[in-house]
Amino acid sequence: MHIEPGVVEGPKIILSYLTATGAGAYALWLATQLAKERGVGALVMRVLATTGLVFVFFEVFPHYPVGVSEVHLILGSTLFLLFGPGPAALGLAGGLLLQGVFFAPFDLPQYGMNVTTLLVPLFALQAVASKVIAPRTPYVDLKYRQVLALSVSYQAGVVAWVAFWALYGEGFSAQTIRDIATFGSAYIVVILIEPLADLGVLAGAKALRQLQNNPLLEHRLHHPA
Repeated sequence: MHIEPGVVEGPKIILSYLTATGAGAYALWLATQLAKERGVGALVMRVLATTGLVFVFFEVFPHYPVGVSEVHLILGSTLFLLFGPGPAALGLAGGLLLQGVFFAPFDLPQYGMNVTTLLVPLFALQAVASKVIAPRTPYVDLKYRQVLALSVSYQAGVVAWVAFWALYGEGFSAQTIRDIATFGSAYIVVILIEPLADLGVLAGAKALRQLQNNPLLEHRLHHPA
């Protein structure tokens, strides 16, 4: 989902600063709510954990250039279920920044676009979760259709934002539209894999009941909301 250098340039890139600022502000608000509920220590632990995981997702996991961007196994819904929306959002932003600073400095001018592309779909996933998961259902009891809905909402959001940036920067050319279609088609594989990863992680968490009060993990993972 990395926006390639040159896709959005000049004054147009200012929009990415605005969208990233808005997404970042909401992520920080979510983080402050967690700090109030579970303590600053829980927040710091979760952000460090998610940042490290995201760095691995981007730098270690296989990723391939397809169409207008790259296909990554981001596992956004997994981070959401394990650590909560605030830490997941800050971890996505932090892991992406680490990768850019140490391994891909050419991606830093596109950081605002990439942060927006990762975080706004996460917030949409949060809204979807409130609709498809009954209020008193711990995440470890989720069914395949529910985690599929979360994965589809997140990955569809990523594809939509990549498409937006490509069309915003390059216009509605036939080549750009073909590249977007190719990129979106490739993400179907991710949509198929991510729910299975979520179910595997949730099954492991359910088996490890001794972790149910661990501040590193989202309270809703083992407990009703």
